[in-house]
Amino acid sequence: MNPKTYKKLVANQISSDFKSAIEIITVPLLEPADNEIVIQNKFAGVNAGFDTLLSQGKIPYFQPTPPFELGVEAVGEVVAVGQNITTLKIGDAVATTIRGGGYSEYQVIDANLAIKVPQATPEILTLIPTGISALVALEQVGEMTTQETILVTAAAGGTGHIAVQVAKLAGNHVIGTCGSEAKANLLKKLGCDRVINYRKEDVNEVLQQEYPEGINLVFECIGRKIFDVCVDNLAVRGRLIVVGFISEYAEQLEVVNQPRIYEKIFWKGASVRGFLMPLYQKYSLEARNRLFHLLESGQIQVAIDSAEFKGIESIPSAVNYLLGGKNCGKVVVQF
Repeated sequence: MNPKTYKKLVANQISSDFKSAIEIITVPLLEPADNEIVIQNKFAGVNAGFDTLLSQGKIPYFQPTPPFELGVEAVGEVVAVGQNITTLKIGDAVATTIRGGGYSEYQVIDANLAIKVPQATPEILTLIPTGISALVALEQVGEMTTQETILVTAAAGGTGHIAVQVAKLAGNHVIGTCGSEAKANLLKKLGCDRVINYRKEDVNEVLQQEYPEGINLVFECIGRKIFDVCVDNLAVRGRLIVVGFISEYAEQLEVVNQPRIYEKIFWKGASVRGFLMPLYQKYSLEARNRLFHLLESGQIQVAIDSAEFKGIESIPSAVNYLLGGKNCGKVVVQF
């Protein structure tokens, strides 16, 4: 018997602080229309950067008027189906990547928006859409080949640890940066060729001394000084993919007074390229199927952060935890 109401998290105002922007509300749980299903979410993935920027009104391609729902990826169980639904049944495990569907105890959605999965596990959240983003960014934007030197920043994070493995599987030498021994140990376990713990070593010094020919491809997630270091160490025809800039999500962008970047990249024929998954959706299905196969065949591993976040109320803490760089793998909330 499904409940009559459920809780979800919404942004009630645009605010520089995620916690002050959001509110937990209780809404009626509606019966599904003929082409809809009702999903009880079991786990939701936390995307602190997207969550924070969205609540600040800083995402150029999507600026909704408050109140609006938050959260994206979730896995759960079908608990009701509309009359026309034949592809899914009550009890099926499904994944969804609907903007506003993640931070919610239930979803009532069109059945075509649900992806049937073997089990509603946190591991699925690391592949959809996080892992998909890593694979598509490296292959389509980074034009990754083989026998290249590839640097992944925030390499032990939800996206980074998948990027490390995808790059290794393609036959590349992979360098990963991180900020703790636990993260360094994870990266070594995943096959990272050179782990740089930036709290113990200077990233620029290591790259200058050990990689004098430069880095062919950078998967960059942090921003600020590490971005500058990555640009300085690009190889001839090197490519830097801007996957994110988490160091600046929670505050105002740093104003930089230095020579423009073209002087650094022109003489190398190098490039800096932005990656935004919504602009590359046509590659999503193939990437998802390939990642599922790699996971099932044991060719990649999925790391879920050990910190436990339970219930809608824990989401602000999970966002702060991720923004603070404390996570080792994907951060999830359990409902």
